[in-house]
Amino acid sequence: MKLAPLLILPLAVGFAWLASCGTEPIAGSYALSREQLQDPESCRSCHAQHVDEWSGSMHAYASDDPIFRALNKMMLRDTKGANPSFCVQCHAPVALREGATKDGSNLDQLPASMRGVTCYFCHSVSAVEGTHNNPLRLADDLTMRGGISNPTTNKAHRSGYSSLHDREHLDSAKLCGTCHDIVNPLGTHIERTFSEWQSSLFADPQLGKQLTCGKCHTPGRTDVAANAPGVGLRTVHDHKMPGVDVAVTPFPQLAEQRAAVQASLNTTLTAKLCVRPGRLGTDVEVTVDNSFAGHGWPSGAMPDRRAWVEVEAFRDGSSAFSVGKVAADRSLVEVATGDWLLFRDYGYTEGKKLTHHLWEIASYESKQLTPSVTNNTQDPRFYHALTKVYEVTGSVEKVTMAVHIRPVDFDLVDELIASGDLDSAVRSKISTFTLENTVLEWNASKGFGCTK
Repeated sequence: MKLAPLLILPLAVGFAWLASCGTEPIAGSYALSREQLQDPESCRSCHAQHVDEWSGSMHAYASDDPIFRALNKMMLRDTKGANPSFCVQCHAPVALREGATKDGSNLDQLPASMRGVTCYFCHSVSAVEGTHNNPLRLADDLTMRGGISNPTTNKAHRSGYSSLHDREHLDSAKLCGTCHDIVNPLGTHIERTFSEWQSSLFADPQLGKQLTCGKCHTPGRTDVAANAPGVGLRTVHDHKMPGVDVAVTPFPQLAEQRAAVQASLNTTLTAKLCVRPGRLGTDVEVTVDNSFAGHGWPSGAMPDRRAWVEVEAFRDGSSAFSVGKVAADRSLVEVATGDWLLFRDYGYTEGKKLTHHLWEIASYESKQLTPSVTNNTQDPRFYHALTKVYEVTGSVEKVTMAVHIRPVDFDLVDELIASGDLDSAVRSKISTFTLENTVLEWNASKGFGCTK
């Protein structure tokens, strides 16, 4: 078991806090004040592993991310502050609700406890009052809610069960999802992860069939929920919450964060590569299927995402055909053509100009792999994979394929650098992930056919 690190606190607070784990409250009193509960470090004494996991997550990074900061600054300037809370309502929700910020322009002056999506913010949610843009109601009863039906009584804070925090319950998808569906000030549904999930097979209302957000993004393990006397083994959940974004500046547990994202991506798509005789010599057929994402793929801030399929055929040891090849530091806008299988949203202003500024998108065209909607092979909707055939002149001896994704591409990053809103050092930190189970190879020695 991982031991909680020693925290240095004022003596009057510290001893009460450290003695509070796993003990009975005295006359209804609890050791942690509202201000202390808002600070994730106050959770570490009893929940060290959960805090460590969260501290390297994008939820913890949400207010510190320089790309978010730059976009928020640009948005405030472009709109003359017309919608000041549009970005910070999700990236700094406690600070906004506590009145510590109005538009995110002063985040550097705020304590760490007011930045990011914190323990207090998620675990004090008592109701979901909408479908998008963070419509969560926070209770002010100092009760930390979770998915454990019979939490151990303790002196640190009140504890309670909530179906919104129980990943086995469909309600829990609302807690996550309504922060991951975003409608901009123009009324455009620019992020649709929750609604994508709602239309998928994974939102099946029959208990035991659904796959909620937490089932994928907070995998369970048998452990103690708190490092304290009398706390028994439970099913507890990983708080890294990997998606596709990663930190681009020094941040806790960068390697662990990247590894968690890579592991999550590796099990998302299935792929198949087929090579057959063709009209020009060889037909190369690639198929990609969003089998397990539980929502569209990619998802989230789709105007900034870039996912694509790379295919290359070889003859006499040299490349005879390629599509989808791009240098690690080059924008896809510079090289992508109509032959590419490229997945993203194309956002347009009211004047029909292409834009990736989320606040000015009035309409969009989405190129996305749709999620599974049925497991019935007799239902035509079961077959939703995307297939493309490339005609290659002449014979080939080897063909390879792979699917790649960038959380954000260089066209946006370069624009933010040019505007003076983003440090140029961030450019070298932009990641490209390759989904390992889509890395396939066909060799002529196998004869024509398919590999997957």
